[in-house]
Amino acid sequence: MEAYYKSKKNSARIKVSLSYVILTIIAVIFIFPFIWMLSTAFKIPSEAYTLPPKIIPETFTWDNFIQGWQYADFTRYTWNTLIVTGLATIGTVLSASFVAYGFARFKSRYSGLLFTVVLATMMLPSQVTLVPTYLLFTKLGWLDTLMPLIVPSFFGGGAFNIFLLRQFFKTIPKDLDEAAYIDGANAFQIYYKILLPAIKPALITVGLMSITFHWNDYMSPLIYLNSDQNFTLAIGLQFFQNSFGSSQIQMLMAVSLITVIPVLILFFIGQRYFIQGITMTGIKG
Repeated sequence: MEAYYKSKKNSARIKVSLSYVILTIIAVIFIFPFIWMLSTAFKIPSEAYTLPPKIIPETFTWDNFIQGWQYADFTRYTWNTLIVTGLATIGTVLSASFVAYGFARFKSRYSGLLFTVVLATMMLPSQVTLVPTYLLFTKLGWLDTLMPLIVPSFFGGGAFNIFLLRQFFKTIPKDLDEAAYIDGANAFQIYYKILLPAIKPALITVGLMSITFHWNDYMSPLIYLNSDQNFTLAIGLQFFQNSFGSSQIQMLMAVSLITVIPVLILFFIGQRYFIQGITMTGIKG
C-alpha cells in the first residue's frame, strides 16, 4: 500500500515538473522577440546584422537611443500619442460604462435585442466600416487631424468594453439602487456616486486595454493622418525604413524599446485589477 502511494506521489511530481518545463519553453518562445529587441537596441550597426545573431552584444552602446530619437521628431510624435491615448481612454471608459449601466439597470421590451445587436458588432471586421467611416470624416473635415482617433471613443467605447462593464454592474445588488432612490438620488447620481466606485477593477481593466490599443494603434493614424506634425509613435517608427527596404534596425529597436516601456509599466502596476476584471466578467449573466 505504501509503495502504491509513493508511486502515485512520484507520478504527480513528474506531471508537475513536466508542466513547468513545457510552460517555461512556451514562455521563452513568447519572450524571445522582446529579448532580441532589447539586445539589438544596445548593438553597434555591424553587430546588428551578424548571422547567426548574438543575444549578448560584444560592444554595448547608448548611441542608438540618442541618434534614434533624433532621427525624426519623436518628441512631437510622443506628445500626439499621449493626447490621443489619454483622451480616447477617457472617452472609452466614460461612454462604455454609461451604456453598460443602461443595459444592466434599465429593462425594456427591446433591451435584450439591442444588447445582442451591440455584441454582434464584434463580428464585423474593421475593414467593413473603413470606407464609410473615412467618407464621414472627410465630410466633417477631420482628415489629417487627431479627431478621428479620439472622437469615436466617446460614442459607446466598444462592444467588448460594454459587455465587460455590464457584467460587473449586474454583480452589484439592486438594493443599493433602491436605497439611493429612497434617499433622493436620481439615476445619474447612482451611476457615478455609487456604482462606478464599486466597479473600479473593471474600469481599470477597460482603461488598460484602451491605453494599450491606442498607444500601439497603427492602422487608424496611417489612414487619417498625412502631416508629419500629426503623426503618432506607431507611424513615426516607419521612418527607420528607407524606400529601398533596408532599415536602421539598431535605432528602430532602441526607439521601439522606449515606446513599449510605458505600456509595460502600466500593465505591471494594474495587473492585479486587470486579472480581477477579466476573471469576474462572467460571474453573473
